Amino acid sequence: MIPRPAPAPQDVAAEAAAWATVLVRRHLVHAMVGLPTGGWLVQHEPHGPVRLLDGPADVLGLAAAIQRRLRAARPESR
Repeated sequence: MIPRPAPAPQDVAAEAAAWATVLVRRHLVHAMVGLPTGGWLVQHEPHGPVRLLDGPADVLGLAAAIQRRLRAARPESR
């Protein structure tokens, strides 16, 4: 197997921003705001606490966790 090169940091940041937009538009989180430091503020519910994610990799991890939760909750259609 040929190893894939690691994505450039700006690619990871762009992917994280895209996922943040999707998560908010689909109402899977209430709000996500990128910070100039590279971190992200996340609020799951309108009056809930605000969490700080350290960077774009954490945003991608959150998106993956939400996807796993949604897939596990839906009935199998096969």
